[in-house]
Amino acid sequence: MSNTEESHTSAGLVYVLLVLIAYPIFRALHNVFFHPLSDIPGPRAWSASRLPFIWSLLRGTLVHDVERLHWKYGPVVRIAPDEVTFADADAYPDIFQARSDSKPFLKDPVWWETQPGLPDTILSAINPEKHARIRRILAPGFTLRALRDQEPILHQYVNLLVDRLRESALESSEAQVDLVPWLNFTTFDIIGDLGFGDSFNCLQHSRYHPWTAMLFSTVKAAAWVASARYYPLIEFILLKCIPPSLMKTQTDHYQRISNKVDRRLNFEMERPDVLSYVIKKREEEAVPIGEINSTFMILTTAGSETTATLLSGIMNYLVNCPDKLNTLKHEVRHNFNTSDDITLEALKDLPYLNAVINEGFRMCPPVPWVLPRRVPHGGSTVCGTWLPGGTAVSVQAYTMNRSPSYFHCASSFIPERWLPEVHGNPESPFSKDSRGVIQPFSLGPRSCLGQNLAMAELRLIISKLVWAFDFEAIDGNVLKWDDLRVFLLIEKKPIQVKIKPRSEVPAEA
Repeated sequence: MSNTEESHTSAGLVYVLLVLIAYPIFRALHNVFFHPLSDIPGPRAWSASRLPFIWSLLRGTLVHDVERLHWKYGPVVRIAPDEVTFADADAYPDIFQARSDSKPFLKDPVWWETQPGLPDTILSAINPEKHARIRRILAPGFTLRALRDQEPILHQYVNLLVDRLRESALESSEAQVDLVPWLNFTTFDIIGDLGFGDSFNCLQHSRYHPWTAMLFSTVKAAAWVASARYYPLIEFILLKCIPPSLMKTQTDHYQRISNKVDRRLNFEMERPDVLSYVIKKREEEAVPIGEINSTFMILTTAGSETTATLLSGIMNYLVNCPDKLNTLKHEVRHNFNTSDDITLEALKDLPYLNAVINEGFRMCPPVPWVLPRRVPHGGSTVCGTWLPGGTAVSVQAYTMNRSPSYFHCASSFIPERWLPEVHGNPESPFSKDSRGVIQPFSLGPRSCLGQNLAMAELRLIISKLVWAFDFEAIDGNVLKWDDLRVFLLIEKKPIQVKIKPRSEVPAEA
């Protein structure tokens, strides 16, 4: 190669290097000063690049970091070059409810797009028509009427939970248990039975089913997958680097679900589970079996992990607030002479039980960060702020639920704020609480389909536990819920408590 050619080659390399260095700098400057979102408050580092957001997400501190940003910048904050987050109650209807003057805010494909090779589910279907069709097929299995038929199945597993905990409590006078796995066992077994007519037998064997254990790791992995999607080249490389063994695990996981669904679809006996209603719907219209399989695969996690998380949070707060626990125990034990008297119909009108659950939703929302939607083409307004089409928008439930702007003594677990005689009293400091801020099941056409089932599980499990046992915190072993990391869902830590069978059981029990 001649000297001239070498000189040209060197100059070309220098040029490429300069472009590689200069482009992200110019891009960052554009994002901060000239982007259509540049007038929205937020830290410049987050506005310049998606990297601070990704770093916070992968560390599991996103909801806490964004909460601090809202404290500093206000209810509307820019947390990425093309993303704005809201800690404002008006954001819920603006984003999630249909408006006659605007197109819908569709789910952000970065977070919701189906993995390659898998059919859409009720959660991943971005197209509104497809989502509505899947929801229409599943909806009859989650009505209050269906729940009445399913109630014996719920009692079966909650009673088994009580039996297993009683065995542990009788092992010694100072018995201690970690409540987290037991609550997970219960909700997984319930969704397995209601979903497939086939329990995971977690309670029966007092351990996680191998498949349910795998689900926990996949939730954390989803944060990495979503992060890579912001950079297509990195996503391409990541997908190429996935080992065949991991791909096989996913295939086996899907096949296991398919087998369970197929087995249930061929049951000859009638039973009141969710798939029984799907079977009836299939007689009226064609339903792709792939969508059924994928939907029930995702419902296994969505229908169990979130409920178990909230139960864990509530029990953690109750054990560490003995006065609240005693008030709840008195209400439950006063209203029911025996455990068999506890029914869903009787529980729905217990004021303090419902107050505890509502305060649990406020203090430990199972989905603390509501995943983003995209502003429709042509732009739209959220909370009075105009946003260009394509902007990712999210609602900060965790931040609002703990905001002094919305709740008196916002950082304290106080179920009394939800009692009618308290929030209805104009002289009460809680009378100005903005209870409508709490939207645990979301709003609009994509609101949680399983909210009746979730409320039934919450009421039944909490009431039967406090009816049957006396719980006590362990000195020096207090879990602070606010310190838990979040990877889409909350990474729970052990909740160790002292447990013993209740000291006073009526003779007729």
